[in-house]
Amino acid sequence: MAEFSKKYNLKNAQRIHIIGMGGIGISALARLLVAQGKTVSGTEDNESKETLDPLRAIGVKVSLDLDPKKLPIADCYLYSDAWLTKHPEVLAEARTRGVPALSYFEALGQIANHYYLIAVSGAHGKTTTTAMLIDVLEAGGLDPTAIVGSLRAKTKSNFKAGGGKYFVVEADEYMRHFLQFTPTILLINNIDADHLDYYKDLTDIQSAFSELAHKVPANGFVVCNPSDPKVAPVLGGIAATVIDYTKYFDPQLSLKVLPLHRINAAGVLAIADTLGIDTATAKTALAEFSGTWRRFEYKGTTSKGVLVYDDYAHHPLEIKTTLASIKEQFPGKKIRVAFHPHLYSRTKLLMDDFAAAFGDASDVILAPIFAAREQPDPGVSSEILAERITSNGTLARAVDSLDKITDYIKNEAGAGDIVVTMGAGDIYKAGEAALK
Repeated sequence: MAEFSKKYNLKNAQRIHIIGMGGIGISALARLLVAQGKTVSGTEDNESKETLDPLRAIGVKVSLDLDPKKLPIADCYLYSDAWLTKHPEVLAEARTRGVPALSYFEALGQIANHYYLIAVSGAHGKTTTTAMLIDVLEAGGLDPTAIVGSLRAKTKSNFKAGGGKYFVVEADEYMRHFLQFTPTILLINNIDADHLDYYKDLTDIQSAFSELAHKVPANGFVVCNPSDPKVAPVLGGIAATVIDYTKYFDPQLSLKVLPLHRINAAGVLAIADTLGIDTATAKTALAEFSGTWRRFEYKGTTSKGVLVYDDYAHHPLEIKTTLASIKEQFPGKKIRVAFHPHLYSRTKLLMDDFAAAFGDASDVILAPIFAAREQPDPGVSSEILAERITSNGTLARAVDSLDKITDYIKNEAGAGDIVVTMGAGDIYKAGEAALK
């Protein structure tokens, strides 16, 4: 089936059914396919209004029925990788139909590689950087097509239908997905040890980034920090021109978002300069950038005066960096964290780093581990992580439900406190419930 997928040209399909349509990336791809004149439908296992309602509004039929035999007839099936383990029986049925089944990244690569492709990669900061870049290219009159792994605050959308030759995409390193892309400009924000349920170690991760960098043509550009010891090894022997984004870093750059995003802005400014966009125009767009869904997103203030924010940080370095930046932006405020550990494997393999990541928080409350694509591992738990965080000097405790985190926000946080619901799962729902 994989070989079939690689040979199949998505242009030949008129009726496309998407399995796992509610995902933040694949739902944007659905909108792109509709914009291309395709008839698109989808299957999902839960109601995700942020991604599904915009699709329904443009005529896409969405089914929550998981009976494999009720899967609609289609010329081609696309699927979210999560459904390889979540509901394999649905995907198995699609594969008996005698038509191609392409993964999200296979399909997106087929489309995006026909454009002047700008791929934003890195262990951390991809989503914010991608959204920033879209704003700057718009301001520069380049009108890109774009897919971002969140909802832009500016448009409340994860997709932009452009009219120019440029395509901006968030390039995910997990399972080497980003190797489906052949970018003309590749931005490498950073490289770090993550996704160790798939990669063997940092060297293995670097090998994937190196393979991607080698795909950038001689007339293309790799924008990165070439002095970063984790990035430097991936640059050897590449054909593209290397651009050092640290030369564009402006410590005084005015931003509405957290100060930590000045480093993301540096990469955007480097790309803008490469594409001939005036620096003043780019900086004005960055100063007006208002963020994305789930990236230190202000959710509201409770009746007691507790400021509730939500952030997607789920890796120790992301947590540590985000909390330091919050402390910088809100000096003297008590910062409380409600954290949703993401994946048993990540929590277990990076336990020491997680335990040390919450130093700028006054206290931490942990939800049960969000399993996502994994089976439970009895050797790791939120209770174990709470003990380790406490032993590192930050009071932490684990609870058994999101409802108890909602109660914590409503009853234990005080006026003027900042509560950040943090993680890649659905921890944001606890903050939203407290605001109701």
